[in-house]
Amino acid sequence: MYVPVKTKEGKQLMPTAPPVARHLIKSGKATPYWSNGIFCIRLNYETIDYTQDIVVGVDPGSQKEGFTVKSEAHTYLNVQADAHNKVGKKVEKRRESRRSRRSRKCPNRKHRKNRNAGKEKIPAGTRARWDWKLRILDWLSKLYPITHICVEDIKARTIPRAKKWNQSFSPLEVGKEWFYTEIRKRWELLTLQGWETKEIRDRLGLKKTSNKLSETFSAHCVDSWCLAHHTVGGVSMPENTAIFCIAPIPIKRRCLHREQEAKGRQRNRYGGTVLGNGLVKNTLIKHVKYGLTRLAGVNAKGLFSIYTLEGKRLTTGAKRNDFSVLTRLNFNYRSGHSSPS
Repeated sequence: MYVPVKTKEGKQLMPTAPPVARHLIKSGKATPYWSNGIFCIRLNYETIDYTQDIVVGVDPGSQKEGFTVKSEAHTYLNVQADAHNKVGKKVEKRRESRRSRRSRKCPNRKHRKNRNAGKEKIPAGTRARWDWKLRILDWLSKLYPITHICVEDIKARTIPRAKKWNQSFSPLEVGKEWFYTEIRKRWELLTLQGWETKEIRDRLGLKKTSNKLSETFSAHCVDSWCLAHHTVGGVSMPENTAIFCIAPIPIKRRCLHREQEAKGRQRNRYGGTVLGNGLVKNTLIKHVKYGLTRLAGVNAKGLFSIYTLEGKRLTTGAKRNDFSVLTRLNFNYRSGHSSPS
């Protein structure tokens, strides 16, 4: 996998091969750093600002999504992301909890008029789903000098003789148009229909697996690669089929209290991201025993809960002296599997 490169001023350059990156680091001409699991280098000397067209192919999905960063000559990165599809249910549960508190003797705000009535607003679940894609593109743009975005256009189910639903009421269509508008502010946008993506894939002789939940190149990244190839051109077969898997971090926002009562009919406060002592949840740490892990919480005794990067709990009794703080994480990440091209 090619190594992303930045100038001294923080501007993205064309990625370089790993041997070249190692030589620059050993000679002191570059400084290594990590960006959410991707190894990068920052140059320590002035250089010519030369870049080529780099496109990101985006294959949206209901549970998994594919992103491919590609130039005419190389495929730099394939990302398979879990969809951000749980916000809608959380918002609904928050509304139920707020309404139930109004009938109990506990802190609550009075009912007020809906301030958003009559205003154009994207539903919370829809906004989170499309904003997650935009966050990934923003992260990739900090690694590579991206110029184009090619998205497989998806359409909502249409209802005959119901223009309001088809054009302005469908959450999918509203969220998609917002996503396209934000992309046009940053990059050049191109879109293809699903049948066009299939024609490109068939013409190149690439296969797509029927198991869309598998963490392989042929699940979703094969389509995102075809979208990128259609935009920027290059060789007809992907030379890099390794994938990098990411997922949204399941953050527990602060709640007024838990839904279920504890002993003594007490409802303890729950959630939040601040752990105290300058620490926050989802911080990448290096533990003396478990290695690279992330913080997940702290108990009343001052002991920390730490999880693996994949989300598996390791311990709830870690001491502060047992780990060092590295950086804040934006999402969970893990390595996937390559598949034959």
